Amino acid sequence: MSRSLKATDPKKAKPSKPKMIIFGRPGVGKTWASLDFPNVYYIDTEGGANLDHYTDKLKKAGGAYFGPDQGSLDFSTVIEEVITLATIKHPYKTLVIDSFSKLYNNKAAEAADKGGDDFGRDKKEANKPTRKLIRWLDKLDMNVLLICHEKDRWQNSQVVGQTFDGWEKLEYELHLCLRVIKLGESRKAKVVKTRLQEFPEDETFPWSFAEFAKRFGTDVIEAAPVPIKLASPEQVQHLNELIKAVRVEKDTTDKWLEKAGIETFDEMDVETIQKCIAALTNKLPKVSAA
Repeated sequence: MSRSLKATDPKKAKPSKPKMIIFGRPGVGKTWASLDFPNVYYIDTEGGANLDHYTDKLKKAGGAYFGPDQGSLDFSTVIEEVITLATIKHPYKTLVIDSFSKLYNNKAAEAADKGGDDFGRDKKEANKPTRKLIRWLDKLDMNVLLICHEKDRWQNSQVVGQTFDGWEKLEYELHLCLRVIKLGESRKAKVVKTRLQEFPEDETFPWSFAEFAKRFGTDVIEAAPVPIKLASPEQVQHLNELIKAVRVEKDTTDKWLEKAGIETFDEMDVETIQKCIAALTNKLPKVSAA
């Protein structure tokens, strides 16, 4: 079998939109500044941003509100909303989940009620949908802000600083982790974790959309999202028929799903599923002409 490398020119890679954690104490301006990002699709798990001054600002900026009445406290509902944002055409450019901490902790509390919290069992159950959410945030062609509560960071039975409240590996999955603080009348953001050269670690800068956009650049932030085209029901059916015909083991199909960052073939994009179909079609017995 001939082999070929699939890597491309690095400069042809599409610039990624910023995806970040914003955490801090109540009242430091995490939510208010997030609403200045372009065309915000605002998922409000706290139920506190339905006040007039928040909704007026959101409406003026061309945003939309998704709150507890729409299902913002249910993890699976939020994930379905993100999948929809990733796969249909819409006018929104920024996704804000405020707060991710409440969504995560609600899931952990549900798990604790059912099976207890021994050995971190509750957190493990909350981590499962978090991983799926992150996979879809990676695919989502939108700016993403996950707003989190602040909590103490402990080491050797001592408080050694502050961190965000949520899945502890979350900061390694996104581009940026910022801690927002209030100094007098000004708001500052400290870079806690970063993959972006425009935001060096431990640097502090004024917390506002204008300052963030000046550093990151507006072209990518303001760009309209490009939806993912999902596989059609006919393609999914065809692939499943080929899997049976070629007798592909479940371990193999599980690896395909894991590599694509999905759970079912219905979530696979058109290009990827077509490659799978082509590969299995080539494995079918050749029928010689009579």
